Amino acid sequence: MLNLKSVNYHYHQECFCFDLKIEKGTITALMGPSGAGKSTLLSLVAGFIEPVSGDIEAQGRSVVGKAPYLRPFSMLFQEHNLFAHLTVRENIGLGLHPGLKLTKQQQQLIIDSARQVGVDQLLDRLPEHLSGGQRQRVALARCFVQPHSIWLLDEPFSALDPVLREEMLALVKRLVKERNITVLMVTHHINDAKAIASHYAFIANYQVESAGRIEELTEQHSNKQLAEFVLAAQ
Repeated sequence: MLNLKSVNYHYHQECFCFDLKIEKGTITALMGPSGAGKSTLLSLVAGFIEPVSGDIEAQGRSVVGKAPYLRPFSMLFQEHNLFAHLTVRENIGLGLHPGLKLTKQQQQLIIDSARQVGVDQLLDRLPEHLSGGQRQRVALARCFVQPHSIWLLDEPFSALDPVLREEMLALVKRLVKERNITVLMVTHHINDAKAIASHYAFIANYQVESAGRIEELTEQHSNKQLAEFVLAAQ
Protein backbone atom coordinates (compact mmCIF):
# COMPACT_ATOMS: atom_id res chain seq x y z
CA MET A 1 0.00 0.00 0.00
CA LEU A 2 2.77 2.46 1.00
CA ASN A 3 6.38 1.52 0.47
CA LEU A 4 9.56 3.54 1.04
CA LYS A 5 12.54 1.91 -0.67
CA SER A 6 16.02 3.19 0.25
CA VAL A 7 14.72 6.76 0.32
CA ASN A 8 17.68 9.09 0.82
CA TYR A 9 17.42 12.77 1.72
CA HIS A 10 20.16 15.22 2.70
CA TYR A 11 19.66 18.27 4.89
CA HIS A 12 22.79 20.26 5.76
CA GLN A 13 25.11 17.66 7.34
CA GLU A 14 22.34 15.16 8.05
CA CYS A 15 21.67 12.17 5.79
CA PHE A 16 18.32 10.43 6.14
CA CYS A 17 17.69 6.95 4.75
CA PHE A 18 14.28 5.37 5.12
CA ASP A 19 12.98 1.88 4.38
CA LEU A 20 9.42 1.22 5.49
CA LYS A 21 6.48 -0.84 4.25
CA ILE A 22 2.96 -0.10 5.45
CA GLU A 23 0.19 -2.57 4.68
CA LYS A 24 -3.30 -1.60 3.57
CA GLY A 25 -5.80 -0.92 6.34
CA THR A 26 -3.19 -0.51 9.08
CA ILE A 27 -2.59 2.46 11.36
CA THR A 28 1.14 3.02 11.84
CA ALA A 29 2.40 5.33 14.58
CA LEU A 30 5.63 7.06 13.58
CA MET A 31 7.61 7.59 16.77
CA GLY A 32 11.07 8.52 17.99
CA PRO A 33 13.11 11.24 19.69
CA SER A 34 12.84 14.86 18.57
CA GLY A 35 14.90 15.63 15.48
CA ALA A 36 15.24 11.97 14.49
CA GLY A 37 13.41 12.37 11.19
CA LYS A 38 9.70 11.64 11.76
CA SER A 39 8.42 14.81 10.12
CA THR A 40 11.07 14.51 7.41
CA LEU A 41 9.78 11.06 6.51
CA LEU A 42 6.19 12.31 6.42
CA SER A 43 7.19 15.33 4.30
CA LEU A 44 8.94 13.02 1.81
CA VAL A 45 5.82 10.89 1.49
CA ALA A 46 3.57 13.94 1.15
CA GLY A 47 5.82 15.52 -1.48
CA PHE A 48 6.80 18.67 0.37
CA ILE A 49 10.42 17.65 -0.12
CA GLU A 50 11.96 15.24 -2.64
CA PRO A 51 14.50 12.46 -2.02
CA VAL A 52 17.97 12.41 -3.53
CA SER A 53 17.46 8.76 -4.41
CA GLY A 54 15.18 5.84 -3.71
CA ASP A 55 11.49 5.42 -4.37
CA ILE A 56 8.16 5.96 -2.64
CA GLU A 57 5.28 3.83 -3.88
CA ALA A 58 1.62 4.28 -3.04
CA GLN A 59 -0.84 1.65 -4.22
CA GLY A 60 1.91 0.12 -6.34
CA ARG A 61 2.85 3.32 -8.18
CA SER A 62 5.76 5.68 -7.64
CA VAL A 63 4.83 9.15 -6.38
CA VAL A 64 8.35 10.61 -6.49
CA GLY A 65 8.38 13.83 -8.49
CA LYS A 66 4.64 14.36 -8.22
CA ALA A 67 3.27 17.52 -6.62
CA PRO A 68 1.58 17.01 -3.21
CA TYR A 69 -1.90 17.60 -4.63
CA LEU A 70 -1.34 14.86 -7.23
CA ARG A 71 -0.46 12.24 -4.62
CA PRO A 72 -3.16 9.90 -3.28
CA PHE A 73 -3.07 11.20 0.28
CA SER A 74 -5.31 13.14 2.62
CA MET A 75 -3.33 15.15 5.18
CA LEU A 76 -4.14 16.41 8.66
CA PHE A 77 -1.66 18.52 10.61
CA GLN A 78 -1.27 19.89 14.13
CA GLU A 79 -2.53 23.22 12.83
CA HIS A 80 -5.98 22.66 11.41
CA ASN A 81 -5.31 24.94 8.39
CA LEU A 82 -8.86 26.19 8.06
CA PHE A 83 -9.53 29.35 6.06
CA ALA A 84 -10.82 32.02 8.42
CA HIS A 85 -13.08 33.69 5.83
CA LEU A 86 -14.82 30.44 4.83
CA THR A 87 -17.61 28.67 6.68
CA VAL A 88 -17.32 25.14 8.03
CA ARG A 89 -19.28 23.93 4.99
CA GLU A 90 -16.88 25.68 2.60
CA ASN A 91 -13.75 24.55 4.43
CA ILE A 92 -14.89 20.92 4.18
CA GLY A 93 -15.86 21.48 0.54
CA LEU A 94 -12.29 22.43 -0.33
CA GLY A 95 -11.45 18.77 0.05
CA LEU A 96 -13.69 18.10 -2.94
CA HIS A 97 -12.99 21.07 -5.20
CA PRO A 98 -10.57 23.99 -4.71
CA GLY A 99 -13.02 26.35 -6.39
CA LEU A 100 -15.98 25.00 -4.37
CA LYS A 101 -17.86 24.14 -7.56
CA LEU A 102 -19.78 21.26 -6.07
CA THR A 103 -22.49 18.97 -7.34
CA LYS A 104 -25.59 18.21 -5.26
CA GLN A 105 -24.06 14.84 -4.47
CA GLN A 106 -20.89 16.49 -3.18
CA GLN A 107 -22.90 18.98 -1.12
CA GLN A 108 -24.68 16.06 0.51
CA LEU A 109 -21.32 14.36 1.11
CA ILE A 110 -20.23 17.45 3.07
CA ILE A 111 -23.31 17.19 5.27
CA ASP A 112 -22.81 13.45 5.79
CA SER A 113 -19.13 13.89 6.67
CA ALA A 114 -19.89 16.76 9.05
CA ARG A 115 -22.45 14.56 10.76
CA GLN A 116 -19.96 11.72 11.15
CA VAL A 117 -17.48 13.95 12.97
CA GLY A 118 -20.13 15.81 14.95
CA VAL A 119 -20.09 19.29 13.38
CA ASP A 120 -23.25 19.10 11.25
CA GLN A 121 -24.89 21.79 13.40
CA LEU A 122 -21.97 24.16 12.74
CA LEU A 123 -21.86 24.15 8.93
CA ASP A 124 -22.58 27.86 8.52
CA ARG A 125 -20.20 29.09 11.22
CA LEU A 126 -16.77 30.63 10.66
CA PRO A 127 -13.70 28.99 12.27
CA GLU A 128 -13.31 31.87 14.76
CA HIS A 129 -16.58 30.80 16.36
CA LEU A 130 -15.40 27.23 16.95
CA SER A 131 -13.43 25.64 19.76
CA GLY A 132 -10.06 24.02 19.08
CA GLY A 133 -11.62 20.57 19.12
CA GLN A 134 -14.38 21.64 16.75
CA ARG A 135 -11.85 23.10 14.30
CA GLN A 136 -9.92 19.83 14.27
CA ARG A 137 -13.17 17.96 13.63
CA VAL A 138 -13.77 20.19 10.60
CA ALA A 139 -10.24 19.48 9.34
CA LEU A 140 -10.89 15.77 9.86
CA ALA A 141 -14.14 16.02 7.88
CA ARG A 142 -12.19 17.66 5.04
CA CYS A 143 -9.90 14.60 5.04
CA PHE A 144 -12.89 12.31 5.13
CA VAL A 145 -14.65 13.71 2.04
CA GLN A 146 -11.59 13.13 -0.12
CA PRO A 147 -11.47 9.87 -2.07
CA HIS A 148 -7.94 8.98 -0.93
CA SER A 149 -7.43 5.77 1.02
CA ILE A 150 -4.21 6.87 2.73
CA TRP A 151 -4.13 9.49 5.49
CA LEU A 152 -0.99 11.28 6.68
CA LEU A 153 -1.41 12.71 10.18
CA ASP A 154 1.27 14.96 11.70
CA GLU A 155 0.51 15.21 15.43
CA PRO A 156 -2.99 16.49 14.65
CA PHE A 157 -4.27 16.42 18.22
CA SER A 158 -1.15 17.14 20.31
CA ALA A 159 -2.34 20.66 21.22
CA LEU A 160 -5.64 19.38 22.62
CA ASP A 161 -6.22 18.47 26.26
CA PRO A 162 -5.89 14.75 27.11
CA VAL A 163 -9.63 14.03 27.29
CA LEU A 164 -10.37 15.71 23.96
CA ARG A 165 -7.30 14.13 22.36
CA GLU A 166 -8.51 10.69 23.42
CA GLU A 167 -11.95 11.44 21.96
CA MET A 168 -10.47 12.55 18.64
CA LEU A 169 -8.22 9.49 18.41
CA ALA A 170 -11.21 7.22 18.99
CA LEU A 171 -13.07 9.10 16.25
CA VAL A 172 -10.21 8.65 13.77
CA LYS A 173 -9.95 4.96 14.64
CA ARG A 174 -13.66 4.48 13.97
CA LEU A 175 -13.61 6.41 10.68
CA VAL A 176 -10.58 4.59 9.28
CA LYS A 177 -12.08 1.23 10.16
CA GLU A 178 -15.34 2.10 8.40
CA ARG A 179 -13.51 3.24 5.26
CA ASN A 180 -10.58 0.77 5.40
CA ILE A 181 -8.18 3.72 5.42
CA THR A 182 -4.41 3.29 5.77
CA VAL A 183 -2.86 5.75 8.23
CA LEU A 184 0.68 6.99 8.86
CA MET A 185 0.63 9.14 11.99
CA VAL A 186 3.43 11.06 13.71
CA THR A 187 2.98 11.17 17.47
CA HIS A 188 5.10 11.83 20.56
CA HIS A 189 2.59 10.14 22.87
CA ILE A 190 3.05 6.39 23.33
CA ASN A 191 -0.38 6.12 24.95
CA ASP A 192 -1.92 7.70 21.85
CA ALA A 193 -0.08 5.20 19.67
CA LYS A 194 -1.30 2.27 21.75
CA ALA A 195 -4.84 3.63 21.73
CA ILE A 196 -5.17 3.90 17.95
CA ALA A 197 -2.34 2.19 16.08
CA SER A 198 -2.01 -1.39 14.89
CA HIS A 199 1.69 -0.94 14.04
CA TYR A 200 4.61 1.34 14.86
CA ALA A 201 7.78 2.57 13.19
CA PHE A 202 10.56 3.85 15.45
CA ILE A 203 12.77 6.54 13.91
CA ALA A 204 16.23 7.17 15.34
CA ASN A 205 19.58 8.17 13.87
CA TYR A 206 17.80 9.41 10.73
CA GLN A 207 16.45 5.99 9.78
CA VAL A 208 13.74 3.45 10.65
CA GLU A 209 15.44 1.53 13.44
CA SER A 210 12.53 -0.77 14.20
CA ALA A 211 9.01 -1.49 12.95
CA GLY A 212 6.37 -3.98 13.99
CA ARG A 213 3.04 -4.51 15.67
CA ILE A 214 2.05 -2.05 18.37
CA GLU A 215 2.04 -4.69 21.12
CA GLU A 216 5.79 -5.10 20.55
CA LEU A 217 6.33 -1.50 21.66
CA THR A 218 7.59 -2.22 25.19
CA GLU A 219 10.51 -1.40 27.46
CA GLN A 220 11.71 -5.01 26.96
CA HIS A 221 12.26 -4.49 23.22
CA SER A 222 15.51 -5.84 21.81
CA ASN A 223 16.33 -2.43 20.33
CA LYS A 224 17.94 -0.68 23.30
CA GLN A 225 17.18 2.85 22.14
CA LEU A 226 13.54 1.96 21.54
CA ALA A 227 13.27 0.29 24.94
CA GLU A 228 14.72 3.41 26.59
CA PHE A 229 12.32 5.62 24.61
CA VAL A 230 9.33 3.59 25.79
CA LEU A 231 10.57 3.52 29.39
CA ALA A 232 11.10 7.29 29.45
CA ALA A 233 7.54 7.83 28.27
CA GLN A 234 5.95 5.70 31.01
